[in-house]
Amino acid sequence: MGAGLGTGFAGMSAAAVISPMLIAFLKMDPYMAVGIALSSDVLASAVSAYTYGKNKNLDIRNGLLMMVSVLIFTVVGSYAASLLPSSTMGSFSVFMTFILGVKFIVRPVMTTKEAMNNVSSKKRAIQSIICGTCIGFICGFVGAGGGMMMLLILTTVMGYELKTAVGTSVFIMTFTALTGAISHFMIGGLPNLTVWILCIIFTLIWARIAALFANKATPKTLNRATGIVLVVLGIVIFLFS
Repeated sequence: MGAGLGTGFAGMSAAAVISPMLIAFLKMDPYMAVGIALSSDVLASAVSAYTYGKNKNLDIRNGLLMMVSVLIFTVVGSYAASLLPSSTMGSFSVFMTFILGVKFIVRPVMTTKEAMNNVSSKKRAIQSIICGTCIGFICGFVGAGGGMMMLLILTTVMGYELKTAVGTSVFIMTFTALTGAISHFMIGGLPNLTVWILCIIFTLIWARIAALFANKATPKTLNRATGIVLVVLGIVIFLFS
């Protein structure tokens, strides 16, 4: 439920919610927890991207450019993650959740579509490829590329308006999450089926509900909601782990 609301409402990766929760409360292996989180992202992101696209809050052309570099480096990041100690991945996920939550509360994204469209198409294409490389590696490494880091880079580095950033983020996340999940399971094996299926179903249901509301919400509301959810989640996971 938490992952679905985060994905549909603010473009967060399901890993921002699912992997820290599985690690802290079910004592699951962090590498496998990220695999479950990434696979839960696939359908939830697809249905969210469809909703944002219908409301003209999606940049498909630059999204496709970014996606190619993201997909390549997602596999690289996934392999790198398999070589690290479990504690390193768990701590990084919780830390990023809290820091990005604070960012959205203190410095909300208020860019307009007019300002976003002033950037030249050539510059935007170059930005998409470079940023896609960074996002892809992070996505495979901690499962955060589709949401936390992608939203941060699209809004701060590339100057996207918030709803378009969220729509483009979940569009790319559909494919990066699929690639990341497959590479995780190929390297680490299949996860617990009950946990896996339940995570996928409830993430999908709540992502659809949240995306419908998000496209009608103001940017200020989206920023505050994203920030509060991430900060509270980061604190709770840190205390219990």
